[in-house]
Amino acid sequence: MSNASKCLEWKRQEVTHRPVEERIRDFFEIEVPLPEPDLIRQAGRCMDCGVPFCHGSGCPLGNLIPDMNDSLSKSKWRTACDILHSTNNFPEITGRICPALCEAACTRTVNDEPVLIRHIECQIAERGFAENWIGPLRPAKMTGKRVAVIGSGPAGLAMAQQLARSGHEVTVFEKDDGVGGLLRYGIPAFKLDKRILDRRLRQLMAEGVQFVTGITVGKDISCRYLRNSFDATCVTIGAEIPSDLRISGRHLDNVLFATDYLKQQVNAPLEAGKYPGRTISVKDKTVVVIGGGDTGSDCVGTARRQGAKEIYQFEILPQPSNGSQTVSRWPLWSATGRASSSHQEGCTRRWCVSTKGLSGIENRVVELHGVEVEWNDGSNGRQMREIPGTEFTMKVDVVLLAMGFAHVAQDGLVGQFGLDLDERGNVKVDDAFLTSRPGVFAAGDSILGASLVAKAIYSGRQAAANMDHYLMHL
Repeated sequence: MSNASKCLEWKRQEVTHRPVEERIRDFFEIEVPLPEPDLIRQAGRCMDCGVPFCHGSGCPLGNLIPDMNDSLSKSKWRTACDILHSTNNFPEITGRICPALCEAACTRTVNDEPVLIRHIECQIAERGFAENWIGPLRPAKMTGKRVAVIGSGPAGLAMAQQLARSGHEVTVFEKDDGVGGLLRYGIPAFKLDKRILDRRLRQLMAEGVQFVTGITVGKDISCRYLRNSFDATCVTIGAEIPSDLRISGRHLDNVLFATDYLKQQVNAPLEAGKYPGRTISVKDKTVVVIGGGDTGSDCVGTARRQGAKEIYQFEILPQPSNGSQTVSRWPLWSATGRASSSHQEGCTRRWCVSTKGLSGIENRVVELHGVEVEWNDGSNGRQMREIPGTEFTMKVDVVLLAMGFAHVAQDGLVGQFGLDLDERGNVKVDDAFLTSRPGVFAAGDSILGASLVAKAIYSGRQAAANMDHYLMHL
């Protein structure tokens, strides 16, 4: 602790947002960074616990949070930046979009509010870029080994960077036109400005990582080509198969997966009203988002910025009781009740609602049919029951399905390689991240299922360390 006498006196200072009436007119990021003196004081709230649960059980990356906070509280910005990058390849990204499990694990939550860890992390990284402390790290020598990474999401990018720094020649194949996976196509710009992503990608390219976009492995090039051209391959294609809603009317136009809707907004410039090439707009429409998690809230915020007339968000699970989001673990509180900035911008939220069917005219959805449900404990766990007399019908123009993701895509690449799958339908790996195919590794949501960006980065780092060991012993 840099100031033991003040550590317990200083109170948590929340990060503010731009006014709602201003931010809904553009896609700029909404958070307003704390001034430097306030940020240093927030870091000084860290008690340097004997058992730092924030580091040991909270942060999926194992960030050295007490050390980072201690350095910042003494205004040692560069030391804090180095400490942060020792465990996290992209702290400016996790510092913006992570649900901050570290804060839920903070010891101060026992009888106080947690340290402002996520925002501290983000601002340390931003200071690092501003001061040019963050630059390319090239290896002293090359190994002569060639590696293919399939997919450029957070796991693939972290793995590519670690392997390039180890001296391997790394090529990342991406099926979309832009690099970044869900970081680019699944998260709106008001949460993660794509210029932030592009800035980090320039570092990777300067370190020697090569990106090949618009190529679907298993279709445009074969897995046989990869085996013949590279010494090892890693599958980091994510869990991209979304969970579907099997009800009547699902086939109707304007019933869309949330990811398809969000992806259309990526190329929109930040100035409101100028969106070339956008094909999905909800301007002046009544929108229902089915699913109460983060992806659903991203749809809410995007629809609001497009000028939707009305926005509803339905969640089949109960609303958490007050204060439960402090103690519950992700994804429970994230998927059911955590209020996001998008909800502040105008949205009607309903819990314990089951969508039973959709009706349309000329193949376009016009009505949603639902019913309220209740949950009770039974012999086989929690049981859902529809409540008689609560059936309802409402007019809708667009329905967005944001109910999570099922598993990795099992055709194409995974099928051609003949990779074994686990009981959930994801790629099965051993403790070294090796799949059932020699020389083929897998990491990130491809093996975890839909998870956190921080977990994907950690998985990519661990897989890279194991692949490096494999390559150096060929």
